[in-house]
This record gives sequence, C-alpha cells and structure tokens, in this order.
Amino acid sequence: MYYVVTGAAGFIGSNLVKALNERGITDVLAVDDLKDGAKYSNLADCDVADYFDKDEFISRLEEGDFDGQVGVVLHQGACSDTTETDGRAMMETNYRYSRRLLDYCIAEEVHLIYASSAAIYGGGREFRESREHEAPLNVYGYSKFLFDQLVRRRYEERTAQIVGLRYFNVYGERESHKGRMASVAYHFFNQYRGTGHVRLFAGSGGYGDGEQRRDFVSVEDCVKVNLYFLDDPGRSGIFNVGTGAAQSFHDVAVATVNACRRARNEAPLTLTAMRERGVIQYIPFPEDLRGRYQSYTQADVSALRATGYDAPFLTVEQGVPRYIQKLLQKTGA
Repeated sequence: MYYVVTGAAGFIGSNLVKALNERGITDVLAVDDLKDGAKYSNLADCDVADYFDKDEFISRLEEGDFDGQVGVVLHQGACSDTTETDGRAMMETNYRYSRRLLDYCIAEEVHLIYASSAAIYGGGREFRESREHEAPLNVYGYSKFLFDQLVRRRYEERTAQIVGLRYFNVYGERESHKGRMASVAYHFFNQYRGTGHVRLFAGSGGYGDGEQRRDFVSVEDCVKVNLYFLDDPGRSGIFNVGTGAAQSFHDVAVATVNACRRARNEAPLTLTAMRERGVIQYIPFPEDLRGRYQSYTQADVSALRATGYDAPFLTVEQGVPRYIQKLLQKTGA
C-alpha cells in the first residue's frame, strides 16, 4: 500500500515524507507542482517510490490507476499565499482539487489527513473548531473554510478516516522556497545575518509595535500530530494544531537574534537592549494588509487533547533556537 503525500516538495509535506522515511516507510507517492524547481531540494534527502505532477496524479487517480494501492492520502498541497488575489486559481488549487481527493477517498475507503488553516478564523478572538468562530479575511482562508464545510456536510459518508488539521503559524526546516510566505523566524534570521537588525511591523489591531501575537508552532509538532492520527485511523474530525499560547513577534525576534548570538559566543540581549541598539526596528504596517491581517491568534487545542494527544508543544523559546541552529549548520556558520 502506498502513502500519498501531496505538496510533497513543500514545507510540511517534505517534513512528513522525511518522517515517514525515518519510520522505514519508503512506499511514498510524492505529488507536487514543480514549476518552482527549487523545491526539489526538499526531497533530495528523502526516499520515495515515485513522483507525480499534481494534475497527472489526480487524473490517473480518478481513472482508477491506483485503485487498491493507496492506503492513506496526506494532503498538504495548496496555494498558501495569504496575499494572493487570483480567487479562481486559489479555489481551483485549494478547494476543487481537495474535493476530488475527498470523492476518491470516500469511494475507495482510503484514509485522508489534510491541511486546513487557522486563516479560517479571520480576525476573531475565539479559535475553536465551530462555525460561529469562522470568518476568513482573504480568499486563501475562504478556500480552506469552504473545504472544511464540505467535509462537515459529508462527514457521515466517510468510509475511512478523515482528519482536517488547522495549522496555526508554522515555522521550521524546509521552508526556504516559500519566499515572502516563509515564517517570521526565517525572515528574522536572514535579516539579522545580513544587516545586523530585524524589522517588525509597527502597531496594528490594537497592539503596539511588534506586539501583535500569534500562535507560533514548530513544524516538528505539526508532523507529530499528523503521525498521531496516522497511527490511530479510528479517529476523525477537524482539529486545531497550535501550541495553545499566543506569543508576540518580539518573542520570535529575541529568540532568533539570541540564537545567532549564542552561535558566535556573544552574550544574549534583552528586548530593551535590542531596541536601544537598533537591533530591532519597526516598519510601517502595510496598507494592503489592513483589514486582512490576523493581529492575534491562539489555538484552542481542547478538541485535539480530548482525542488523547498529550505531547507537549514547543514554545517559541524552545523551538525557534532549535530551528536557527539548523539554519546555521546549513549555512556553515
């Protein structure tokens, strides 16, 4: 039986392929769109049975070429650019393609674990997996919301496991191809290494400069949650994947800068010292993001915990330095 990973050359997808390999699993069908050829490097240290372009794969899947050969689909493929304005392309990639996979998985009794998003919650203050808290601020969030709604309508039709994972702000290895959509930890690392300072948004949404707060979650933890459900196919539902604790962009900046300083045997700096020395600087909040930006997110993980998942999540102070250390190793610093 094959494990299908869509978005396999992407951020979370490639981390999942690597985690499967670490379990000795190489019967993996990697599915992606490599128009951005640079993403290949995310799979260079992974072992897969075959690679398929996403359009070829879905066509062959629907034609029956893989009937009886697929055990689970780990659907991570998506357009994740929250600033994308081409709604037709977004809906085709994130909603229609996902719907076709869902149809197949229900018809063929194949387990489906798919990537949803905290963008579904929009600018609200409650981040719980129920309809009254869902109000996306952009077409990316809407595409994810619409598919979750479809899953809810068809939930009783399921013939195997269906799990949606609403990722919050994920950071970690194998994200360099994401460009401007890479995590703030990644951008802060490159800014500090290149210029000696990091740039944060000025205040927005009622928060002061750099004090906007997000639920920053390590890709390591996201992978663990995927594997948890993979190991327990009797569990289905839609679940938040976050630490359950909002932390500020200042927290990420301080953790990033001090991890870099530690590698050079330099003493850590406090936030106050970083601001006084100009290590932390502020840029005007972008006008094109006003009304479309989540200044605060914090996952309610009670539903996930109720399934029995009891592993701790890495805090920013724990997870970001681990990530920065790996980035430094890759750059030879």
